[in-house]
Amino acid sequence: MSKQDSKSGINFDGLTVLLYLALVTIGLFNIFAAVYKPEMHHNFLSFSLGSTKQLAFFGLALVLIIIIMVIDLRAYEAFAFPIYIVMISALVLVLLVGSTINGSKSWFMVGGIGLQPAEFAKFATALALAKFLHAPRSQNLGFFGRVAWFFSEQIFGLSRIGLGIPRRALEKLDTYIIAGIIIAAPAVLIIIQGDAGSAMVFGSFVFVLYREKIIPHWVLLGGFSIAILFFLTLILGVKNLLIGILGLTAIGLLLFRNMRSRLIILLGTILIIGFVFSVNYIVYNVLKKYQRQRIMLLMKPIEEKDKKGQGWNLFQSKVAIGSGGFAGKGYLQGTQTKLGWVPEQSTDFIFCTIGEEHGWLGSFVIISLYLVLLSRIVTIAERQKDTFVRVYGYSVASIIFFHFAVNIGMTIGLFPVVGIPLPLVSKGGSSLWSFSILLFILLKLDAHRKQVLARN
Repeated sequence: MSKQDSKSGINFDGLTVLLYLALVTIGLFNIFAAVYKPEMHHNFLSFSLGSTKQLAFFGLALVLIIIIMVIDLRAYEAFAFPIYIVMISALVLVLLVGSTINGSKSWFMVGGIGLQPAEFAKFATALALAKFLHAPRSQNLGFFGRVAWFFSEQIFGLSRIGLGIPRRALEKLDTYIIAGIIIAAPAVLIIIQGDAGSAMVFGSFVFVLYREKIIPHWVLLGGFSIAILFFLTLILGVKNLLIGILGLTAIGLLLFRNMRSRLIILLGTILIIGFVFSVNYIVYNVLKKYQRQRIMLLMKPIEEKDKKGQGWNLFQSKVAIGSGGFAGKGYLQGTQTKLGWVPEQSTDFIFCTIGEEHGWLGSFVIISLYLVLLSRIVTIAERQKDTFVRVYGYSVASIIFFHFAVNIGMTIGLFPVVGIPLPLVSKGGSSLWSFSILLFILLKLDAHRKQVLARN
């Protein structure tokens, strides 16, 4: 479904716009439901409700969309790095003069409205990464590649023991490191602000790097393996896990006779054991108490004492969603919502309102809308012949997927409560504006993809 102008070569993806409008509309009605109090008899446009503010935010989002559409498409690539630098500067500035909300010093207060630079840093990072990966890659060793070669060959002599680093990997090392810095810089600043949830979103760019063959498949498998090992350490305990690791190592050494394989097995064992010990240290000495408790809640049933502590949000969230049944209690009829049992129900836990009032059917509809939107974005990204637009498109898909999966996952107990919004549905101006900008820059570039290709 698209609107095409054969004279100008513009091909605008109308289906994605409809999905955007559908999700925003669902958000507006459910934000109203989340804050609605029957005894106060507010109407939808009452200025005392968050839904009216969100409607105003949507009005401003439409202005931003119009601006995005009238800007010359060449500006997005030309100013990708300057936009990124401005957003990095904003992340630094908010640490100095920002306001603290919910324990996170990550907000600028402008006329009573909170602006969160972390939200806008996502599209800025997507543009910068697309700009960097679009640039031609040199086949010669870069600075980091030469340093790695010097230490691996001249200092440690890894080639002599069969562990030399392939030349191809050294040629790509600068790409790995610079792309990593582009992604990690905003994430680190956001962590310093105290907003670990928003910082985690930047990890989704790993899917972009995988699609562009910057990182191999084993890196993704390694990442998932590390996550599994992390939880196994907490579930089984260090002692029991070490017995298993050493047993598997012994079997590996018996099965593989050549020196290279045995060295890799031993090196891997050392790294795994080091990671296992670091898990306990990080969980019990680095993480804050509430963060540790949220992680531990995933691995055991919610006990009675937890229901009044860190497990409160998760317990009430499950009760609200479960009470909706198949078809829900009906719009504005959610008792968990009306009695205020679920905290942050119009923002991070908006899915609870949907689950309680519209049941399994309503939940299925909104999940389906997200899946169709993600499928459409991937389709848009795949049909691009220009690297810049393709990388940006996959960045959009990765960011939205992470938000969608983690937000819904934390409301049903599949992921720790980290406090990130449901895209386009949760209340919040910064979130709505950033996702609107993120999506409509892609639609702008896709609508003019023939011109984008012609400029190269």
